[in-house]
Amino acid sequence: MSFAALVLHNVTVRKVRLALTALAVAIGVLAVVSLGVITHSLETSDLALLKTGQADFTVAQKGVTDLLSSSIDASTLARVRAEPGVAGVTGVLIGTERLNAANPQFLEIGIDPADLAAFGVTVVAGHPFAASATNQVMLGWRAAENLGLHVGDTIRIAGQACRVNGIYSTGQALGDTGAMLPLAWFQAYQRQPSQYTLLFVVITPGAQVTAVQARIDRDFPQLATIRTLEQFGRADRSLSLILATDKGATVLAVIIGAIVVMSAMTMSFIERTREFGVLAAIGWTRRRVAAMIMSEAILIGLIGTAAGLALSLLAVWGVQQLPSLIGILHPVYTSDIFGRALYTAGAMVFLGGLVPAIRAAASRPLEALRHE
Repeated sequence: MSFAALVLHNVTVRKVRLALTALAVAIGVLAVVSLGVITHSLETSDLALLKTGQADFTVAQKGVTDLLSSSIDASTLARVRAEPGVAGVTGVLIGTERLNAANPQFLEIGIDPADLAAFGVTVVAGHPFAASATNQVMLGWRAAENLGLHVGDTIRIAGQACRVNGIYSTGQALGDTGAMLPLAWFQAYQRQPSQYTLLFVVITPGAQVTAVQARIDRDFPQLATIRTLEQFGRADRSLSLILATDKGATVLAVIIGAIVVMSAMTMSFIERTREFGVLAAIGWTRRRVAAMIMSEAILIGLIGTAAGLALSLLAVWGVQQLPSLIGILHPVYTSDIFGRALYTAGAMVFLGGLVPAIRAAASRPLEALRHE
């Protein structure tokens, strides 16, 4: 019997133990991959929201639990606009509304029509709403397609029936799946007069983005400037907690998985002590015995990884169906996610199989043969 065939035989001969050990690895991989996919998807959605406006960086209220909870008043906007190096500032009020079962978190952006061009909005059909309008909206082209609406149609939004004046494009998927409304009307509807959710800042030519950011952060301690995903946690604490949970789950999965694998492999070592003695007696080296134990652990890890990946696909799909995440969570399975699954499973089986492998290699042939 070849070495590979022997490893396969040893793993499959104890099917219940194989199933339970592989299940432990699968659960670890399930947790790591599912949290990784969800976290990455939420990061992507948040970053897309910040990049909806064509700006050099975004300003939000610091330390809010959710980016949409950010609140900046008109006087602060005026002061930010007056900062050295700032060429222009666009203030928007952002909210969400349940349109129907397919759009439970429909994105709404209140904006002054005079700021549309600076915000990076291109009107592809119809025309913008009037600044003083109370029943006019523009739909993103993706939203218009999803809802089956055209210029001149009516949609019930922000508490009343509104005419679709135009269709727009921002070049960002998230922004194009929502609607834009007159700022003054939307502020009144949200009961936030003269308030903005985010400020989108454009700097003057030749100015240093980091220098302007640092100046605003210093002069406005209640605000946070955001240009990269790493800076996002300064404003949104919920995303920071999700990222911390993701990292903690990975460490916990490795520890628990390693303990389960070690327990199973140690039990196997005890039951097979005489077998190791026979192998040593017929000339097997300690290195080869250890390699056999580690190979068995690796094979169990591969089986568990495959099962864990399959379970993670189902888990992420289930989470995606939650009403609060429809339209927000768009899972993306990158090579990094699958690599993470492999090294997590690898860490489990390596740490779990190392001690039993060392004990098997170090066993004395005569003592092993006398073992009952």
